[in-house]
Amino acid sequence: MERITARPVRTTALELLAASSIALFQELALIRWLPAEVRVAAYFPNLILVAAFLGLGLGSLKARSRSLLWLWPLSLIAVVAAGILLGRVVFTAEGISDHLWLLYDDLADAPVVDGIRLPILALFGLTMVSFIPLGQVLGNRLQEFREAGHSLRGYAIDLGGSFLGVVAFAWLSFGWLGPVWWFAPFLVLGGYLMRGRRRLVLLHWAGAGVILSAVAASDDADVYSPYYALSAAVAEGIPDIHIRANGALHQAAVHMTAFDVRPERRLPILEGYRIPYRALNRPIRKALVLGAGTGNDVAVLLDEGAEEVHAIEIDPGIIEIGRTIHPNRPYDDPRVTLHNMDARSFLNDTEERFDLIVFGTLDSMTRLSALSNVRLDNFVYTVESLAAARARMTPDGGMALYFMASEPYIHEHLVALLATTFGKLPAVHRGNHSLFNTVYMSGPAFEGVAQTPADVEAWYANERLPQMAVPSDDWPYLYLEQRAVTPFYLSVMAMLAAFAALVLFAFSREMRDAVAGRTEADVEMFLYGLAFLLLETKFVTAMNLLWGATWITSAVVFGSILLTILFATLLSDRRPIGWRLAGVGLVMALLVVYALPLHLFATGNGLLKLFMSAVYVGAPVFFAALCFADRFRVRQNANLAFGWNLLGAVFGGLLEFLSMSLGFSALTLIALLAYVAAFLLGLRSARANPAAAVEA
Repeated sequence: MERITARPVRTTALELLAASSIALFQELALIRWLPAEVRVAAYFPNLILVAAFLGLGLGSLKARSRSLLWLWPLSLIAVVAAGILLGRVVFTAEGISDHLWLLYDDLADAPVVDGIRLPILALFGLTMVSFIPLGQVLGNRLQEFREAGHSLRGYAIDLGGSFLGVVAFAWLSFGWLGPVWWFAPFLVLGGYLMRGRRRLVLLHWAGAGVILSAVAASDDADVYSPYYALSAAVAEGIPDIHIRANGALHQAAVHMTAFDVRPERRLPILEGYRIPYRALNRPIRKALVLGAGTGNDVAVLLDEGAEEVHAIEIDPGIIEIGRTIHPNRPYDDPRVTLHNMDARSFLNDTEERFDLIVFGTLDSMTRLSALSNVRLDNFVYTVESLAAARARMTPDGGMALYFMASEPYIHEHLVALLATTFGKLPAVHRGNHSLFNTVYMSGPAFEGVAQTPADVEAWYANERLPQMAVPSDDWPYLYLEQRAVTPFYLSVMAMLAAFAALVLFAFSREMRDAVAGRTEADVEMFLYGLAFLLLETKFVTAMNLLWGATWITSAVVFGSILLTILFATLLSDRRPIGWRLAGVGLVMALLVVYALPLHLFATGNGLLKLFMSAVYVGAPVFFAALCFADRFRVRQNANLAFGWNLLGAVFGGLLEFLSMSLGFSALTLIALLAYVAAFLLGLRSARANPAAAVEA
């Protein structure tokens, strides 16, 4: 058994700082790397996050057991091996409702497996195991601080290490470094935890060598943007460039003026792109392209005589490919102004007016953040987004939207969005154009195109539209038929929850004792973890919507939340603030967050928007951290409290799926209810144990 022994505080602090930094860095590295290998993982980033919380929680519960550090390099080898092997298998989606665009054209000879639960469960389980040894170190060192009478100082060091992990990984992403650099830093730092144990050191460095060699050998991307592993190749027999993201065909840089090369294959694409311009029948002075990609829409606009084009693309790697190898080199034209930013952010900030606004074939193959099941492009297809675009149109302008609408209900969602925005049904062209199959046209510029009969307009507005779940910023699920957690996602939630419960009871004696009634489960700490994960999901989603759905926004929000919690923890350590008082502040702050519409923050004044965002996120996080710190400080077993808190975060991560049915605003209410339940438990505990209440 590994005892909690008295050691120099400096040693304990450094090991705690190292372990928390490693845990956060490893979590982010796996969130980046696994989706690049196993394509289904790109659509479930919170799968890895929840697995990490589960592993850390289990490890913390085993803080007093024999050291499991030997398991760390071996389990990481298993994760990497599984990622590489599962990445060579074609896993097919069971239905279009979850809209998993699993494109496997590069794996024509690979084995095919029906369903995607196998890789989900395999990656979840193996990832969980790789975090158990780190969780044990964290729990052990936190308990050392508790026994020295400094619980909150230990927790503050843990938060500081997590913040350093976020900053370091964000810096690597900013530098476009490849996957070897995602693994090497935390593996090197892991050597510090192994020091002094010769066999363990040898095992660690041998394992690190195997991991880095395997990761390097599996890397076949040309460049790693902050979002994707990207590669480009000339298409066979045609002058177009195919761009792969995470190994799958993502888009094509099409030569837009070469009509005579393989016309039987290319004419549908080339003619499809020009459909809105044939209907427009007017000159284009200034145009805007949202989701410009490598530049296809920009090339067409230039060829159609546009005088000025603003191109918006979120991925700098895709921009660079378009700038350097697109056959038409549209981004070199002096008429083009390129903006590397999120589409919603541009619409919120610009004062420009455009004759034509083009929504390109946006198709994100990743999610908004590791906390959310919302796709990166989902907030482009909401009523608020289209309303913002319409506000940027000239009085006689128009809007064209290209889309691969694979299901009737997706087509209906898009029609409803445009009908809601413009007050009438759009003109629609349907046809197979390879990269898209539908073109939607709305606005005064397209008034003469295929007029809809008045009775059809009235039927749609009065009967059909009220029955539909139209995507909004609160419910941005274009690819779901209705407001509901689909049977597929319900089954995934049930599978992961059952797996987590099974592992908890098998692995943790404390959990078995709690169920048997021999000890008391720390439900209060569990609820704090559950509520805070929901709160964090809400805020990361809101800030991505407000500031732009970019990787840097997510990194800044994560880092800011950690710093706010760290400040609250240090304040509690020096000048304790009772959780009852902080709880009142938290409840009031959450009610304000729930009631306050986010669009009120969308001001052009950057300083004012920053201040309002800081208050919007900072106040609830600060009060929540004060409450948690005050209750954590009186726990006799810091490792158990920390473990229960992380396990609560696991179930909070699974409850995020409820946003598919209830919307994101409801997450605030669920978090509020969880906090209130935790407060009630705290009051009961204080009455039952007055001495602990006095200590608090």
